[in-house]
Amino acid sequence: MSAATVKTAKQSQDVPTDHDPRWAAVIARDRRADGTFFYSVNTTGVYCRPSCAARRANPKHVRFHCTSADAERAGFRPCRRCKPDELPLEKLQAERVADICRVIEAARETPSLAALSKRAGLSPYHFHRVFKAVTGVTPRAYAAAHRTKRVRNELERRKTVTEAIYDAGFNSGGRFYETSGRVLGMTPTEYRAGGTGAEIRFAVGECSLGSILVAQSAKGVCAILLGDDPDALVRDLQDRFPRATLVGGDAAFENVVASVIGFVEAPALGLDLPLDVRGTAFQQRVWQALQEIPAGSTTSYTAIAARIGGPGARAVAQACGANALAVAIPCHRVLKTDGSLSGYRWGVERKRSLLKREGVI
Repeated sequence: MSAATVKTAKQSQDVPTDHDPRWAAVIARDRRADGTFFYSVNTTGVYCRPSCAARRANPKHVRFHCTSADAERAGFRPCRRCKPDELPLEKLQAERVADICRVIEAARETPSLAALSKRAGLSPYHFHRVFKAVTGVTPRAYAAAHRTKRVRNELERRKTVTEAIYDAGFNSGGRFYETSGRVLGMTPTEYRAGGTGAEIRFAVGECSLGSILVAQSAKGVCAILLGDDPDALVRDLQDRFPRATLVGGDAAFENVVASVIGFVEAPALGLDLPLDVRGTAFQQRVWQALQEIPAGSTTSYTAIAARIGGPGARAVAQACGANALAVAIPCHRVLKTDGSLSGYRWGVERKRSLLKREGVI
């Protein structure tokens, strides 16, 4: 230990415990302080984490330590309740979940919840909650997303669709075909050909926010893109469907475009058109939460993360940035915790304009 560290440690012990800022964390049993320091109690001879739920000690009997090793060198033994000599609960849970994710990814068929929870050493109910808290999705959704990713890869590698389906872990072609339209956005054969044969109708128009591209698959509206350059919007659509057949909208499709533009101009009216929403399991959970925000209301990235049990505000912001259905999936209604507009895929000024017409700002 350096001389500077020794001096700092000595000064901290000279400060009365109840005046030391670390004592406030002990009183609050603040989990955020776990790992930053430990405290020992002379009368019991044990040391604890700041979050320990044990009966609060008299501050005059408490000492603080930088590490668990420091506390043990001072002659204290670890508390049996908070187990300060082991990994913090959050890290332990993260390691368990990481192990389970590897098990799911390696399995030919998705293991049962009972089998996964047994491996994690938790009850099925508690394991389900922990897994969702750490990853943002349920074990079943994680397995489905991974299997979807696997089948996409296999469709590009295998000679036949049947080989790809079985090598991806589906023990029945029928089971996969039941969901193929949802997970791939098209039939497996069309996907294997890079979307060849899938028809996407589109048109570019103008609205008060600039240029707008509206595209529709057989399933529903699959893109509402905003920008200043119509050609850039078309290139964006081409990148999304590189081998699909892009067809300029006919007269009937102009009605779809008009409906979307009317919705952009007055979001409170709602959009009575089916949507073709494509994304990962986590993105779809975020987008579903966004669609539940009524016009004229806002929320924060942190609040969305808490609502869906997601991994955090940053992941929610990334999901918002991946949204290709402007206004229909209203990511413009999500603000930073301090109320500032932050970023927006189609520009902050468009976000400000949308919120103004909804009467938010």
